[in-house]
Amino acid sequence: MPDAILDDISHRRFNPLRGSWVLVSPHRTKRPWQGQQEGASENVLPAYDPSCYLCPGNKRAQGDYNPKYDSTFVFVNDFAAVKEQQVDYESTSQSDSLESRLLRAEGTKGKCYVITFSPEHNLTLADMPAPTILPVIETWTKIYTSHLDLFSPLVKASGPTTYPPSAPNGSIIDQPTEQFRYMQIFENKGTAMGCSNPHPHGQIWTTTSLPEEPCIELQHLARYRHEHTGAHMLEDYAKLESEKGERTVFENSSFWAGCPWWGTWPFEVMVVSKSHKRALVDLDQKEKEDMAEVISETTRRYDNLFETSFPYSMGIHQAPLTGTDEEIECSHFHIHFYPPLLRSATVRKFLVGYEMMAEPQRDITPEQAAKRLRDCGGELYRKRLNAQ
Repeated sequence: MPDAILDDISHRRFNPLRGSWVLVSPHRTKRPWQGQQEGASENVLPAYDPSCYLCPGNKRAQGDYNPKYDSTFVFVNDFAAVKEQQVDYESTSQSDSLESRLLRAEGTKGKCYVITFSPEHNLTLADMPAPTILPVIETWTKIYTSHLDLFSPLVKASGPTTYPPSAPNGSIIDQPTEQFRYMQIFENKGTAMGCSNPHPHGQIWTTTSLPEEPCIELQHLARYRHEHTGAHMLEDYAKLESEKGERTVFENSSFWAGCPWWGTWPFEVMVVSKSHKRALVDLDQKEKEDMAEVISETTRRYDNLFETSFPYSMGIHQAPLTGTDEEIECSHFHIHFYPPLLRSATVRKFLVGYEMMAEPQRDITPEQAAKRLRDCGGELYRKRLNAQ
């Protein structure tokens, strides 16, 4: 810690990526815990579930059948949150009226995809070795590339893509009908995060608008660059954290993964490219392999921590699909992991009360959380259970 006193006093930490604060209460971790203690949970799911709408060859909700895929598989979400085809909306309220000031709305179009990570129903990213995660990263990259604005500076860095017109394993990704502004790649793992199907999969939402979270981050990344003579905030941050080591969970030559100084969730992890990378298309083959390794190491440590299939929401933040040269250049590729678990496999943190009405608060410090996750490396606990 920069100041040992912060181990014992309540204090606030600043998040330069959002321009916000989090209240830290480390003294509360000294309270005795008399709650439930769980044993290690086993994986009882089959490798193939005939009732699963994501397993190879099975029928999906809208009647389409999945191909007999053997790696990743991508399809348009049968229950998308945004529509690609819809009527345009224009406000009819008079300019400068109370209604125009206070009751604003705008139409948003988009397209949502589902990507399965593996044909095996009973796996998660934590179960998958890094080489088997690499096809997931390659698929993310191809889909991102296929939606880039042809005039974006990123096009010069992107290689040829197979999305569209054709893709492996029967995936069908049609050319978008208009240029989307942003692509959010994410995974919700576990029922605690609202995941309705345990088959390993993630989602990709593209929208004509720039969503609030990446927009806020982009504004602060740009401000930092302007205030510090072209420096990139997250490049500086990864360098600083790698040198200090106290919040590091895992790192390799391309990525730093650790519990950020300003994290809100007890075991929140951020993965940051050590050099300035704007988006997936900037990563070379070695960097993609390093990314697969850091995802594998992070998710396996999560599962080992409480010996359970650890729930989280994970998402990639990177450059918009279309934007100004400044927006693209200020962007820095990074991944957020937001897990809710606090003390055990079933005791979770809730953002309630003070955290909803005032500001986020945490008890366990990022330094304590990082040490616990560092110590959870090695073989996945489920493999030890299966060997017994």
